[in-house]
Order: sequence, then C-alpha cells, then structure tokens
Amino acid sequence: MNETRFKKRSLFLIAYLIFALLPIYWMLNMSFKTNEEILASFSLWPQHFTWDNYKTIFTDESWYSGYINSLIYVAINSVISITVALPAAYAFSRYSFIGDKHVFFWLLTNRMTPPAVFLLPFFQLYTTVGLMDTHIAVALAHLLFNVPLAVWILEGFMSGIPREIDETAYIDGYSFPRFFLTIFLPLIKAGVGVAAFFCFMFSWVELLLARTLTSVNAKPIVATMTRTVSASGMDWATLAAAGVLTIVPGAIVIWFVRHYIAKGFAMGRV
Repeated sequence: MNETRFKKRSLFLIAYLIFALLPIYWMLNMSFKTNEEILASFSLWPQHFTWDNYKTIFTDESWYSGYINSLIYVAINSVISITVALPAAYAFSRYSFIGDKHVFFWLLTNRMTPPAVFLLPFFQLYTTVGLMDTHIAVALAHLLFNVPLAVWILEGFMSGIPREIDETAYIDGYSFPRFFLTIFLPLIKAGVGVAAFFCFMFSWVELLLARTLTSVNAKPIVATMTRTVSASGMDWATLAAAGVLTIVPGAIVIWFVRHYIAKGFAMGRV
C-alpha cells in the first residue's frame, strides 16, 4: 500500500516537474532558432542551430544596457530595503508601543496595493524633482513594496531569537551597534538571505513602474523585451534569448540563498 502511494506521488512529482520546466525548455529551444524556423515548423529542438540571437543581445547596446540598468537599480533597491528593514523589524520584534500592530498592518497593506495605484504620484514627483529616467528613481519606487515585505520576513526570524541574548550582551557591556552587527545579525542571516531574495526578485520582474519611470538612460530589460515589434513582425527568436538570459540572475540568486529559503519555509515565514 505504501509502495503504491509512493509510486503515485513520484509520478505526480515527475508530471509536475515536466509541466513546470516545459515553458523554460521551449523558450531555450526557440532561442537557438531563427524566426523563420519558429514560424514555419513545430520541432522539439532546433533544426538549424544558431547563436545569432545571443550575439544580438551581447552586441546591441539597446539590449545589453537593459540588463545593466536592471542590475543597477535592483542592487540599489535590495541594499536599501534590507538596511531600512533591519532596524524596523528589530523594533517590531523586541518592543511594544502604541499602535505597533496597526503600523505593522499598514506596512503590509502597502505591499498588497497594486503598483498602478502609486504610478501617477511617482511620475509627477519624479518629473518635478528631475529623477525621471534614473536608476535611483526605480529603486526608490520599489522600496514602497520591498521594505514592508522585508520587515515582515525579518520580524519573523528575529522573534525566534530569545530576548535573553540581547540582555546578556548588554550586561557584558556591548553597545547596541556592536551587539547587532557581531551577535544578532549572524543569528538571522537566513532571514536576511530570504528577504534579499524576495526583494531582488520583485524588482527584477516588476514592469509597470520600471517601464513608466524610465525611457532611455535607465530603461530596464523588462521594458526592452516589450518593444521587440518591428515592421517585419515580432522578433521571437531574440525575445526568447533575452528571456533565457533574464532567468539567469534569478537562478544564481536562488542558488546562493537556497538553504536560507528552505529554512524560511521550515519556520513558516515564506
């Protein structure tokens, strides 16, 4: 009976993996084809293998600059988000103050709000102060969504650390900055990894704010990928190659924080 159940679960897992990986494989398959082959025939692998689509991305400034711009504002946003969220999460996990639960809930409601709600205010504000089409503009806009998420994740990890550790450190003469950086932060490094991962992924894939708040100098790859239509039609092959390369940074980040994400799931905070 157990063996039959195990086989059923194994078959279900295999079917799910095939279903999940099929779109990625198909995009990889298309990235090594020409547009003519993509539109003319249906094949499980390229009949005329070519690297031209990847060469286009690495040699055309309008393509590779999109990746550079995305990496710049994503890195800025992730660093600022974690830096701001760490003290805020510590305050929520260690202190009780008037309206603390309401403030915490208000932070989460910002994360739940669609980006389109904040689009017009950001556009008008950045136009006024001259921040349009800059990396910092997108990074600051994404803070509105990433900081609440990072605070929520980090607060859960911090609440799992006994308060006696804080009290013992203070008795031993540790200042708060020294205690936080040398003792407390290493204890929640799993939470920092999980929070950084989700901040990275949201900024990397977010399209509406990134596309509207930039035009040329800071245009991200997600915006470039939506503008592949020409007089000859959609450039499916180059778009597929760009999609494959877009997955790479996220896959690298997942590889480095995979243990932290698993620990976050085990703690019930992810």
